[in-house]
Amino acid sequence: MSTVTASPEERTAELEARIRQAPEKFRVMTGDRPTGPLHLGHYFGTLHNRVRLQDLGVEVFVITADYQVLTDRDVAERLAEHMEAMLLDYLAVGIDPARSTVFNHSAVPALNQLMLPFLSLVSVAELNRNPTVKDEIAHSRQSAVSGLMFTYPVHQAADILFCKGNLVPVGQDQLPHLEVTRTVARRFNERYGAVFPEPDALLSAAPLLLGTDGTKMSKSRGNSIALGATADETARLIKGAKTDAERHITYEPETRPGVASLVLLAALCLDRDPHAVAEEIGGGGAAALKRTVTDAVNSRMAPIRARRAEYAQDMGYVRSVLRAGNERADAVAAATLDEVRGVMGGVL
Repeated sequence: MSTVTASPEERTAELEARIRQAPEKFRVMTGDRPTGPLHLGHYFGTLHNRVRLQDLGVEVFVITADYQVLTDRDVAERLAEHMEAMLLDYLAVGIDPARSTVFNHSAVPALNQLMLPFLSLVSVAELNRNPTVKDEIAHSRQSAVSGLMFTYPVHQAADILFCKGNLVPVGQDQLPHLEVTRTVARRFNERYGAVFPEPDALLSAAPLLLGTDGTKMSKSRGNSIALGATADETARLIKGAKTDAERHITYEPETRPGVASLVLLAALCLDRDPHAVAEEIGGGGAAALKRTVTDAVNSRMAPIRARRAEYAQDMGYVRSVLRAGNERADAVAAATLDEVRGVMGGVL
């Protein structure tokens, strides 16, 4: 008798029901690389999910992955600036340091020690096949791809498993990375003993948002709308967004990706159905669409921008949040590393 495997969407629905029943059984591990400003794709793809889960009572760990900046660039440019901007964004969107642990990758050495045994559990061929790595390589800023790029999924596995995270909010494009983590956890447990959970993906309800140039919204491609952007900057960026020649506005992601992404962005900001938003704009054309999107984004982001500006007035507090998170994460990682050493016979 064959076993039917649930789709990621079906699994997410099941997980959502379990989270509502017993949020304390879940530990979320998630985060971002400080390579540039966080943008609307991050907000609707994962940031709002982190806050929602935190508010439900799930334990949340958020990593600022400074070590991983070097995976696709030669130097970590403006790292301190990007780190502080990211912390401001986290606090502004609602990450609560009393209920969530925000920490620096480089401040937790025990976490990075897990990478060595984890690398022994995957083959070069498996890393080579990872579609997310292939995409990152295609858009790399380096003249030659570094070995660190190929180990990126395993490094992420260490990020997730050091705290025994069992739930990771992701977009569809991050599923291959998470599958590497699940593979590492399973193989470690089979070889040495049960230590790690196999974390589940909690998919965002939002499809992939495109950037202003019609490709994937990304910090490194210069096509995003930053969370810290002003209302005027937002209006300018949306005005220059790619659409198409057809005047009547419809929501058809497959055939009209640029228009559909703008419609979706407005719908997400307004908490409405994208088909209804498109129908309302109708024959107004791209100009009316962009006005609708601009108004919706600026309205949705206004309270976040206000909180961000307030936190920016007290960077001493912002830095203290990171120091406390680093201490908490370091203690958790040290305990996990001790356990790993125990089952591996003290080899680390």
